Amino acid sequence: MESQMIRPGHLTAHQTARTLGISLDGVRQLVRRGQLTRSGGTPRQAWYAVKDVAALQAKRQERDAA
Repeated sequence: MESQMIRPGHLTAHQTARTLGISLDGVRQLVRRGQLTRSGGTPRQAWYAVKDVAALQAKRQERDAA
């Protein structure tokens, strides 16, 4: 739910997926692979730190540019 109040500096799973240009399942796979870590939320509604998402996005863009 996008209307959920989250801490500043965090993104919901939906926002994270949109930022990275992937699906929700893609976000789950990144977590399973240890490339992204949950930083809060509830068991059903994960939050991710903006700095972690931005770092992952930069790493992916760097890889794609190479």
